[in-house]
This record gives sequence, structure tokens and C-alpha cells, in this order.
Amino acid sequence: MACLVYEGLLLFGVVAIAGYLYSTLTQQRHALVGTAGLQAFLFVVIGIYFTWFWALGRQTLAMKTWHLRVMTRDGQPLSQTRALLRYVAAWLMFLPALALIAATGVRGGGATSAALLAGVAVYMLIARLTPSRQYLHDLLCGTRMERWSAPRPGQNRAP
Repeated sequence: MACLVYEGLLLFGVVAIAGYLYSTLTQQRHALVGTAGLQAFLFVVIGIYFTWFWALGRQTLAMKTWHLRVMTRDGQPLSQTRALLRYVAAWLMFLPALALIAATGVRGGGATSAALLAGVAVYMLIARLTPSRQYLHDLLCGTRMERWSAPRPGQNRAP
């Protein structure tokens, strides 16, 4: 959970730069004009961020800080395709809350935020109930997270 919060903090910078780039390229003059295009653009930019880091080095910047990495079930690095599949499947974390918000017609930042936080909390609690303690998107994609830290310089890898 702490890694997810830190990831959100880092993504804030990525989204801010991507949003500025989008508004500059499309000459967007008002924040409520072209929101669907902006959302699609940000979905792609965030997807590139995650799939790049997961496939390249198994870790995003936040995952390095918290000593986590993602890999296939048999310990291999993720391919670009599997990393992309994992990114899309990770959105399952938000779908139940978004469906509830749409069904009830809830409006307002506070209620929407509360519903999303509750949905994410339930999604994370469900992971605690699985035997391998993996999230649903990891189970679906054949991936897993593990605690890991790089060997320090001069440290022998073999015992």
C-alpha cells in the first residue's frame, strides 16, 4: 500500500508533464474541453511508464524504493506484452468503485474519492485472502511481486 501511495506521488509529476504536453499540442484553452482525449492520452502515457519499467528492469522508481520487483511466476522478467497486459488488468482495482459511482450517480470529489479508496482497500484485502497473497491482476497475468534488493557493490552474490 505504501508503494502504491508513493507511486501515485511520482505519477503526479508524469501526469503533470503529460497534461501540459497534451494541452500545448492540442492548443487546449479550457480544462473541460477535450477531457476524453486527455484521459486517453494519460492512460497511454501511464501505460508506457509502467510497461517500460516492468519489462526493462522489473521495477518502477517507487518499487526500487520499497525493494519490490515484478516477474513471471517462474521468476523470469516480464515481456513487453505481459507488462502491458498487467497494466490493463491492474485497472480492475478501480472498476467496481467506478461502476458503483456510475450506477448511483454520485457526484462530488469527496464522495468519489471515498468510493475509490474503499474499492482499492477491498481489492487489497481480497489479495490477503488468496493463498499466494497476490493481487487479482497478478493471478490473471501469471505475474508475481516479491521483495528484492540489489546486491551492494563488492558484495558476493554466492554464499
